[in-house]
Amino acid sequence: MTAQHAPGFIALVNLAKAEINEITIAELQQHNQPYVLLDVREDHEWVKGHLPEAMHLGKGIIERDIEQMVQDKKQKIVLYCGGGYRSALAAQTLQHMGYQQVLSLAGGYRAWTEQGLAVDVPV
Repeated sequence: MTAQHAPGFIALVNLAKAEINEITIAELQQHNQPYVLLDVREDHEWVKGHLPEAMHLGKGIIERDIEQMVQDKKQKIVLYCGGGYRSALAAQTLQHMGYQQVLSLAGGYRAWTEQGLAVDVPV
């Protein structure tokens, strides 16, 4: 089930998507260069499951804490959220902060699980 988002939010996401790059799940699976996989969902979403190898830094604190987690602004970063909206906004923000290789995972966690791909669930 897809959440119904407010028109203003969708407009903001569409503006962000015009400035950022997205990566599909298939492209991510074929990707052979090092990257940081970063889950920008809320804590309560993260604990229910996340992509293997992902680190967690919620969208609410990403601006404050990203430079401690990823010091190299040339490091490739792939962001994901529940459906690809918040990660697009976060990608735009990181680009504005000087990160040069930021991608948002199209479809996010929802698309990943709909394809039946593996997730990690903290114990």
